[in-house]
Amino acid sequence: MTPVAVRSYRPSDHSAGRRLWAELTSEHNNMYGDLSDDGGAGFEEYLTRLDLGGLWVADHADDGVVGLVGLIIRGRAGEVEPVVVTMTHRHKGVGRKLLRHVAQEAKKRSMQSLTISPSSRNVEAIRSLHAAGYDVVSSIELTMHLDHQTHDWQQDGLELHALQFRS
Repeated sequence: MTPVAVRSYRPSDHSAGRRLWAELTSEHNNMYGDLSDDGGAGFEEYLTRLDLGGLWVADHADDGVVGLVGLIIRGRAGEVEPVVVTMTHRHKGVGRKLLRHVAQEAKKRSMQSLTISPSSRNVEAIRSLHAAGYDVVSSIELTMHLDHQTHDWQQDGLELHALQFRS
């Protein structure tokens, strides 16, 4: 197994970061039936955030940058945003390594908690995050779809406090 090292983001990682961002947004768009594609342009805006506390990459010895994780500062708490691993390197522990690293960085900064907000339809991500220790539900964001059309993806859902929600 070829080693993966987590290190700080460098300007030379820009094209890889943009590629990973494009992969992440493309998957989210597919999940929600959105056909738009920003080609990773959102990464440019992300890099200018004033609350960005750190950005780290998973650097594979043969394949280069295969993952990315960021830390947003929220007072004494932090938010993990984004965490992404390229498709060919998923299920190999890269995401867990990135999540461990960002947690260590948050502890070094004496943060009290870390949050992460996966898409409700991304069951694979939710399971991975739960296994990584993100097991407290701290907030809920509810959405009303205004097109009033029923979609196949609306059949599954989540029960919370005896209320049924679609995902």
